[in-house]
Amino acid sequence: MFKFLKEKISKWTKKISSEKEKEAEIEVSKTAPEKEIEDFSVTKEEKKKIKKEIKKAEKKKKEKRIVEPIKKKEETEELTPEKPGFFKKITSKIKKVKITEKDFGVYEEELEMILLENNVALEVAEKITKELKERIVGKELLKKEIEPEIKDSFKEIIREILIDPFDLPNAIKEKKEKPYVVLFCGVNGTGKTTTIAKIADSLKNKGISCVLAAADTFRAASIEQIKKHGEKIGVKVISHDYGSDPAAVAYDAIEYAKKHKIDAVLIDTAGRMHTAKNLMAQIEKVAKVSKADTKLFVGESITGNDVIEQVKSFDWAVKIDGIILTKADIDEKGGTALSVGYVTKKPILYLGTGQEYNKIEPFDKQKFIWKLGLED
Repeated sequence: MFKFLKEKISKWTKKISSEKEKEAEIEVSKTAPEKEIEDFSVTKEEKKKIKKEIKKAEKKKKEKRIVEPIKKKEETEELTPEKPGFFKKITSKIKKVKITEKDFGVYEEELEMILLENNVALEVAEKITKELKERIVGKELLKKEIEPEIKDSFKEIIREILIDPFDLPNAIKEKKEKPYVVLFCGVNGTGKTTTIAKIADSLKNKGISCVLAAADTFRAASIEQIKKHGEKIGVKVISHDYGSDPAAVAYDAIEYAKKHKIDAVLIDTAGRMHTAKNLMAQIEKVAKVSKADTKLFVGESITGNDVIEQVKSFDWAVKIDGIILTKADIDEKGGTALSVGYVTKKPILYLGTGQEYNKIEPFDKQKFIWKLGLED
């Protein structure tokens, strides 16, 4: 994920340090006269003071006709506090580096391009770049601190963008009046039905009973598909005929769960394009009838910027509570997670990592940052 980002930060750091060293040398050479280089332990003001004292001593000797040995320049210098010399001045200047707006501007566009190439939406790429600029421009750092500072700032921005996920199994257990209802929504072909089966299997393994509602009454073979999953994992499926009202299927599944004291109802819905207004109105009805405790959007992590408009539309229609990203095992970029997290301000709960029922894992921010290559 985020190919070459770590290497790029390292290269930028070295270039900034090198340029700052040159700038420091030029600045000091401009302000230090050549005659000062010959005797760089004494400043110009100190030399003037010494000459003035010598002249004053000579005048006093003539007036009083007292022969006094004139203090040698070397003796006077011994009483003068030691000042940093020319080369010490250079060293002190280049030990610390102040990153200017000009310095950052050189790499700003390149950073945005890296983010865009890794499926980060434009508005999110701009947000990250702006935040990074505010955090590092104007900071005075040791050369060895520049690279860690940039990386740490980058990691902190990502942590702030990604909301901490809530624990779905705990939420189900804590609800006093069962069942706990979870509605799944998303566009066609994202692996929604398989994802529901994975979560049902995971809940069952944690001692949480559940029933599946086959509320996708539109897609051919959808009911057969979810029934097949139900048989494999040993979970009951409530279904109606094709063309039935999806909200009625959800209602019947909830009533069945109440009667049989089942902990959770997982509602599968038909995949629909976010631009289809009548279908979006239909899922809004399912959400209202079922009074879902949690509404989860299921999208593909490899979709890139397309998922942004999708998740916005579903959030507007049913007010989603969380996100599941499928096909994370073949996603080498990772930008989709950042984009949906920033746009919706909702947590990513799970990542689908394969076809098997155990190939789903809770989203972990720290692990995500490590995959980005920002952790050593």
